[in-house]
Amino acid sequence: MKLILWLLALFAAAVAVTLAAKNTTGRALIEMPPYQWELPLDQFIIGAVVAFFIFYILVRFILGIFGFSQRHRHKKTDEMLLSGLKAYLEGDYVKSQKNTAVALKLADSSTAKAISAVIAARSAQMLDEAAARDQYINTALAEAPDEKSLCLAAKTEFLLKNENHQEALDILQSLYSEGGLQSTAVLQLELEAQQQAGNWDAVLELIDILAKRQSVNKTLIKKLKHDAQIKNIRSKATDLQSLNQYWQHISPLDKMDSKLSAAAARAYISLGDCNMANKIIESSVPFSWDNELIELYSECLDYHVSRQIECAEVWLRVQPNNAQLLLTLGKLCTYCELWGKAQNYLEASLSVQPGQKAHFALAQLNEKLGKHELAMDHYNKGLQLTLKQLN
Repeated sequence: MKLILWLLALFAAAVAVTLAAKNTTGRALIEMPPYQWELPLDQFIIGAVVAFFIFYILVRFILGIFGFSQRHRHKKTDEMLLSGLKAYLEGDYVKSQKNTAVALKLADSSTAKAISAVIAARSAQMLDEAAARDQYINTALAEAPDEKSLCLAAKTEFLLKNENHQEALDILQSLYSEGGLQSTAVLQLELEAQQQAGNWDAVLELIDILAKRQSVNKTLIKKLKHDAQIKNIRSKATDLQSLNQYWQHISPLDKMDSKLSAAAARAYISLGDCNMANKIIESSVPFSWDNELIELYSECLDYHVSRQIECAEVWLRVQPNNAQLLLTLGKLCTYCELWGKAQNYLEASLSVQPGQKAHFALAQLNEKLGKHELAMDHYNKGLQLTLKQLN
């Protein structure tokens, strides 16, 4: 349709020029040393118009050729990139690397170059071709500096797979130095790097930042925070001041978590602070009835054991058939040389749930009472239960 309109316009222009030329007199002199032409003015006008249209058509034709080449290039780039991405998702990493490498060479835009390079690098990573992987990333960094964040994020991920967390953190720091809001993916990479480095305070700070973003899995974030808190407590089990500061910083709601309380109690026990360990246990047990916490209650014993027995006996009224609680009371009474009560609690524990720990506790009690045959019998029963569990 456009061609027909152009032809009609050309025809109308030719008619108009012809009609105008009939009433035009005079001559035109064209001089191009050493040549010289003299033409009637009407012929000159018609010739100039025809030359203009020929020139215009030639320009359009040449631009069309270049435009076709450019469109073909863009189409080929898209085809190779999409084909490479599809192959990557299907696990065909050889084809993925090959096609995205072609797309990387053909691409004009920074975004297309960066995406092609990252997919090619990931494919090379899966094929254990480290040199090719690094070359793709370096090419993208050189040719698509606007997409530096995407390329460096991929490079950081490769470093973390090799557990090279320090170099990964250095790269991330270079990204942060440029300012701006960092993507969720970049923050998650730093989270992994800090986890590998064992920097649990930094891990928890990152988790708090990620928790405010809509694009993250809230359940996963909650689990990551829980695990990081436990590991952070364990990392501070060598310094009482640091442990105190961190435990005070934890919210009352988090302190109600039995696993977190157990980790804190163990840390205080390792530092010899039985008073604090027992306070943590006493605060948590009535809400959780966690057997690990109840067992820890007999792990750190000092001059407060009598009060511990009283506290545990209060718990027993609520949980009369709790085998672990009966075992803990038996150990506490043994420490206070309350032999009769100790034996009753230990035997009651075995009647509820036979366990090697209760047998070993009774064996030690009978040894102290000089009942060596009974002690040996409980040692054997405890050993049999241990071997049964191993099998």
